[in-house]
Amino acid sequence: MDERRAGTYEHAPRPSGGARVVFFVSDSTGITAETLGSALLANFPAVQFTRHTVPFVDTIESAQALVAAVDRAAAGGVLPIMFATVKAPEVRSQLADARAVQVDLLGGHLVELEQALGTTADEQLGQYHGVGDMERYFARMRAVEYALEHDDGQSGRALDMADVIIIAPSRCGKTPTTMYLALQYGLLVANYPLTDDDFPTDGLPRTVAPYAARCFGLTTTPLRLSQVRHERRPGSTYSSLAQCTIELRRAEDLYRRNRVPFLNSATKSVEEMSALIMQSMRLRD
Repeated sequence: MDERRAGTYEHAPRPSGGARVVFFVSDSTGITAETLGSALLANFPAVQFTRHTVPFVDTIESAQALVAAVDRAAAGGVLPIMFATVKAPEVRSQLADARAVQVDLLGGHLVELEQALGTTADEQLGQYHGVGDMERYFARMRAVEYALEHDDGQSGRALDMADVIIIAPSRCGKTPTTMYLALQYGLLVANYPLTDDDFPTDGLPRTVAPYAARCFGLTTTPLRLSQVRHERRPGSTYSSLAQCTIELRRAEDLYRRNRVPFLNSATKSVEEMSALIMQSMRLRD
């Protein structure tokens, strides 16, 4: 059911293991509905959810097909939850008939903005997903290219251009954080893995040492790191709890000796880590 146009539905989604069915519905890609809806659901960690992202619900017909699918999901006795970012009034009117707890993520806010700005919202669908500011768009694309070139210490070229250089032992979350900062904020971010070859030493590795003021470290818990590495190389020294403990201890000692700010990624999302890095490195506008 995920990532399919509403008109193709043939079977109703069913909750998995007693989980609550959730629909993220959009007249465009579904990114906004899923992001905002998931942020709200994160406040209920004790509840399990079966999630379905439904993009391109931009016609009455596709809305009717989705309503039918939602109603079938509701037949289990518990109303699904539906988060929607749909602008067209006629499509929203159709969705209002669905047997679901409905959260309109745009409707009321658009009215408030129209009143505040003294003008009506553009009726073009998916406007909030558009390229918008072209210079900002291209800056993000350049940032992604930079992140790919400098991922995992692959290149030392143009490190002087980096907004931040993330350093950490393997599998502490360097790459996803790097890509999020690049794609979401257009920041030039490199990342460098701390390996056995970088120790013992009092200073930072030679590649990043000239840019110490731009470095930010990541750490985690030995158990969490061991679990993550075990998925990649089960039963190896690399994934052993002893090895993970040693690598994390010496990395944290390195951060402290060189006054590199760092955070523990064990219980934080990529979004949270990115926000903390931006705040610590004063990268916010």
